[in-house]
Amino acid sequence: MSESKFSKSLIIMLIGSAFILALSLGVRHGFGLYLVPMSHEFGWSHQVFSLAIAMQNLLWGAVQPFTGALADKYGSKKVVAVGGILYTLGLLLMAISSTSWLLDLSLGLIIGLALSATSFSVLLSAVGRAAPPSKRSMAMGIASAAGSFGQFIMLPTTLLLLQHIGWSAALVVSAILIALIIPLALTLNAPVYTPPNAIKNINNPELSFKQILTIAKNHKPFLWLALGFLVCGFQVVFLGIHLPGYLIDHGFDASTGTIFLALVGLFNIVGTYAAGWLGDKYSKPHLLMGLYGIRGIAIIAFLMLPLSIWTVYGFGIIMGLLWLSTVPLTNGIVANMFGVKYLTMLSGIVFFTHQVGSFFGGWLGGLNHDMTGNYNLIWGCSILLSLFGVIVHHFVNEEPIVHD
Repeated sequence: MSESKFSKSLIIMLIGSAFILALSLGVRHGFGLYLVPMSHEFGWSHQVFSLAIAMQNLLWGAVQPFTGALADKYGSKKVVAVGGILYTLGLLLMAISSTSWLLDLSLGLIIGLALSATSFSVLLSAVGRAAPPSKRSMAMGIASAAGSFGQFIMLPTTLLLLQHIGWSAALVVSAILIALIIPLALTLNAPVYTPPNAIKNINNPELSFKQILTIAKNHKPFLWLALGFLVCGFQVVFLGIHLPGYLIDHGFDASTGTIFLALVGLFNIVGTYAAGWLGDKYSKPHLLMGLYGIRGIAIIAFLMLPLSIWTVYGFGIIMGLLWLSTVPLTNGIVANMFGVKYLTMLSGIVFFTHQVGSFFGGWLGGLNHDMTGNYNLIWGCSILLSLFGVIVHHFVNEEPIVHD
């Protein structure tokens, strides 16, 4: 296969991955819309729902390296199919969750495990292995953009379901949609890309699982990359879960926050595809520095300008362009550093720090609101973390230490 073209099997995998990510992430991004109706019905503080979301994100990240290792060993389609089953069961249990411990079990534990098998690390790594190196970032960008399209479609759909049939029935409908992931997992069959006339490099023998982990642990640019991904997790989960509530606090209705998140999803289609395209042409660490810097400037501008639907929607468009643009760039750097043999597992390690940030962005947002009635402290943390993201990626390079 020429590096300028995608194989038929890779195209089928891209389509399947697109639908899986659209469903998995589309439903997941709508969870913030359940915070207010569930909290009101059961008399919960914001921290109850926020803690379940925080647990979900932390568990998702903690098990991601192990889920990735299973996908590397047994194949992505088996792992994704199991994840689809867990996701469906988690949503059905969430639909009858009337206590905080049931919410933690369903939304936190079960769906957290499911997301580790049906989201970026597993699916983008499968795509990355099948794509030629010169087109790898673009292929990952195409698959990432699909998750954003799911967010754009599912958020207004979820709001309509909440308004017309209630939160419990809306979760049952979401479970039915998520069940489609199980048959879609069969599309993840593309073989690992092999360069034409490739021969075995006797000077680069195959490494064991333990050896590649040791190399990663001792490779400082990899550690800086992992640390930088924490910033992304903190910011996107804080905004995704708490911005609708922030807007309600300031007199807007629920539809304003939903439109904000839908705009994020729509423009993230452009942002992730553009990031993948640019990542094949320019330095990925430098692009990440620019993304985090612009995020910080956008947050400052949003807070300083008078709050109106136009500033909210403008902020949604800008953040959409920057939202998950970090994902194909970060995964592309990992692939360039280490090759693709252990890509899912190593991407999972980087993603764990993303989810540590997600845990604190989700939980501290609710805690700050319950204690002070506002989100001022977390807004300040988000701005400082943008600066931190710019600094740490200065120390990242994508020079290969293990070849494909």
